[in-house]
Amino acid sequence: MAKKQETVVKQPKVEAPVMDNPKPKRKEPTNKVINGWELKDRIYKLNSDKQPLSYSFKSKGLYWFDEEKGYEREIMYSENQKTVFVDEMKGDILRGRIIFRNGILAVPKNKVTLQKMLSIYHPQAGNSWVEVSEKKQAVEDLEDINIEIDALIAARQMDIDMAEAIMRVELGSKVTEMSSKELKRDLLLFAKNNPELFLELAEDDNVHLRNVGIKANEMGILKLSGDQRTFMWGSTDRKVMNVPFDEHPYSALAAYFKTDEGMEILKTIEKRLK
Repeated sequence: MAKKQETVVKQPKVEAPVMDNPKPKRKEPTNKVINGWELKDRIYKLNSDKQPLSYSFKSKGLYWFDEEKGYEREIMYSENQKTVFVDEMKGDILRGRIIFRNGILAVPKNKVTLQKMLSIYHPQAGNSWVEVSEKKQAVEDLEDINIEIDALIAARQMDIDMAEAIMRVELGSKVTEMSSKELKRDLLLFAKNNPELFLELAEDDNVHLRNVGIKANEMGILKLSGDQRTFMWGSTDRKVMNVPFDEHPYSALAAYFKTDEGMEILKTIEKRLK
């Protein structure tokens, strides 16, 4: 009897997925720290708008209250000592000077004693001068740049009616005579030069409502009385609203447009403005 031949089924070859190597994260540069003090070059700047060519501060005969010891300790800056505390100094003492040139004092990382004097112990530290933090400055600069970018993007995407409303805050009735291109240009310049104010105005719905009221008055749809206390329909002189005492007429009108009655009037005005 013939032997039955077995059928061999070939299994499909499955290739293992190729895993992308994860991108290594950037390591932030760090400085060596000894006894809690970061070793790095430091820059100090006078806390004043004036930047004299040379300005000196007292460097001896000063006192700092030591909370651990419970009494004041005399301090001074010495170029050949490892401490600012007079009671810890040894041998000859070479008095150092604290001099700002053009409002700036740059202290290299090897002059730790002077850095600590300027940052911690000197009674005028933080008042007459401050340490310039490059990291802090970078964070503030980055925040300012991002705000400016947000403002420019918002200005570029903004419709012409809202652009007119915002520029009316800056330019007044002049915007009525400006072309759309001129409005857009000035809007972008305003967003670039005053990004925070621009974003604040862009999020304020009263800006648009005030602009509607002003345009309605300019086109004769609404009329504001001579004493600026009453808004009326331009065609019939029928009263629309009274302006509350001590309120700006168009701010009051913008608030009125948000009421149930005012919303109906707003719809009518917007239809006639188109």
